[in-house]
Amino acid sequence: MYKLVRCTRPTQRFRACLHGGPDKDNFQIGPKSNLDPELEKQIENDKQRLQWRTPYSERPDSFYSAFKLFASENRNSELVEKMQQPINFAPSAILEWWQKRQANVEAHMQKYIPERHATLGDDIATAHFIVHRGGSVRFRGDTNWIKMDDDDQYDLPRHHVPGMVLEEVRCDGMKLFYEAMENIQKLLRLKHLSFENVTLFDDWYLDRISGNTLPSLEKLNLRGTAITHRGLNCLHRLPSLKLLLVDAPEKDIFWKLTVSMLEEWNPNLRVVASE
Repeated sequence: MYKLVRCTRPTQRFRACLHGGPDKDNFQIGPKSNLDPELEKQIENDKQRLQWRTPYSERPDSFYSAFKLFASENRNSELVEKMQQPINFAPSAILEWWQKRQANVEAHMQKYIPERHATLGDDIATAHFIVHRGGSVRFRGDTNWIKMDDDDQYDLPRHHVPGMVLEEVRCDGMKLFYEAMENIQKLLRLKHLSFENVTLFDDWYLDRISGNTLPSLEKLNLRGTAITHRGLNCLHRLPSLKLLLVDAPEKDIFWKLTVSMLEEWNPNLRVVASE
């Protein structure tokens, strides 16, 4: 037995859409928007105004890094990847997690505090930040270096003192994170700055430091750091630089080329391994 089924033929308009007729591009699914262009523009402006967070790179007071193009703006994929990984309770994994957590806490503690600089001034605020973490500083007119003693005490003013000018800063051997670089800024009369044996210091750090308004900086010590020849290109922002100390300025052809370009840009600059 066979059952007859009635088959309706598609309409002319629907058949044209299926097979690509003249009405293919003009066929619209759903209701057509008849909003006034001015109203649509107002709606878009309201959406922008109601955004709860402005991206850090778009804030007017943020530092525009030369390496910004390589930074990721969306970290949701990393979070999803971590959630999909199994929990590892091995002692080595727990130790690694604890070390990362401690590093994140320490990096957060090294962030720039505007209130500290507004209260103490940039010179004294930077001195407090460096000395409190094991570094040393020297002010103009003083031959003694200020650093912590055996009891973790040091002698620095707790309020703004006009005329105290920071002239030399030594961060040798300190554990500094990228967040700390913002604290060394607007030191208009700083002449010497040393990051010797700061193992975390790399090209990103140097890019940040070079844009921190240090117009009088004459000597920069980068021995024992993780910088490469690429990072040296940022030093054109330091117009008064006369001496740059690196581990091996003639390591390879790339270092030689970069050093020669810097010395051509600034004839007073010497890039050497030792003074």
